[in-house]
Amino acid sequence: MTHRWTVGIIAAGLFLAGCSSESAEPVVSPSASATPQALPSETTQILQAQLTKTMQRNDVPGGAVEVCVPGYEAWATAEGLADIESGTAMTTDMYWPLRSVTKSYTVTLLLQLVDEGKVSLDDTIDQWIPDVPNGDQITLRQLADMSSGAPEYTTQAWIEDYVADPQRAFTTEELIAYALAEPAQFAPGERKVYTNTNTLLLGEVVAQEYGQPFDQVVTEQIIVPLGLTQTRYETAVNEWPGEHPTGYTPGDDGQPEAEPNNFTVLGPAGAMTSTLSDMCRWATALGSGELLEPATQQVRLQGAPLEQGPEYDEYLVGMGSLEGWVGHTGEGFGHTVLVMHNAESGASVAIGMNTSNRGKHLPTRYFRKIAPTLDAIPPAG
Repeated sequence: MTHRWTVGIIAAGLFLAGCSSESAEPVVSPSASATPQALPSETTQILQAQLTKTMQRNDVPGGAVEVCVPGYEAWATAEGLADIESGTAMTTDMYWPLRSVTKSYTVTLLLQLVDEGKVSLDDTIDQWIPDVPNGDQITLRQLADMSSGAPEYTTQAWIEDYVADPQRAFTTEELIAYALAEPAQFAPGERKVYTNTNTLLLGEVVAQEYGQPFDQVVTEQIIVPLGLTQTRYETAVNEWPGEHPTGYTPGDDGQPEAEPNNFTVLGPAGAMTSTLSDMCRWATALGSGELLEPATQQVRLQGAPLEQGPEYDEYLVGMGSLEGWVGHTGEGFGHTVLVMHNAESGASVAIGMNTSNRGKHLPTRYFRKIAPTLDAIPPAG
């Protein structure tokens, strides 16, 4: 089996129902006050009902959601199946592949280097990596905001190598080499096209500047400082911590088909894993600029719509905006996730569904439906 659905979605550069339901599980939010209160029942009923509706209408095997609002207990719920064959129910404490949410970590590391005065967003990528088409013109900012024109690494050559051995371990350098064999997509700054190679290149900049492997840098600079004890950058092909959902894509008959997994084909563009609670914590740190200087966070919030890529209102500097919230989404190998934060209310949300390659990002569609309800939550107290 060549897993044409996975290959198709990756090649396009988007690394981007009627199921049993588990009762909602309140957990303590990291941002909650000493005496948090429960979210209003009318709010949680709407969130739950819309999750059920989204999953049923789109034949989603399983989904899970966590909402974190200052002053309230975090509200989490799971519905459906984590694995169809075994009948394992989805739960709120499973580990999810972050896929392209990883990009928001990588760009945060880059911006930390900016704050430390080690790099400038106006530096060109040829200072770190040779032979990038237009590398003497492509800035780090253009890589981070998807306007570089760098070629995508998921070329026909890569597809052939991946299909020949889906469990082959790729290095980031090998992935970049596939891209460097191709011409530029467009002149730097001319267009805005979501390209995974951009973040692979930035991951190399980060690793070179810190003089450490990328997994060590992201652990020391982000995971440990934020207390994300259930978040990792994966360096092995298919080794996961804890329980995790099986990923599914539609088969030729329209029925869910289990997908293989290979973190090494994603690198700094998509190789991290996390749980809902850690995803909610990351959404808050990301959207609030907790790890950056205020001026740098303001630079990060500048963006424009993508011409090609995932469903965002705008793509900013290493994150996107949806309905006035900011964060990132991810997709691939049968999984879709979303983390978003509202800077005005301080609310964050994390969503995971074990389905992908549907022609639409279902956590995004669900989020758009519930955003007005989340925005209407009154201040606690």
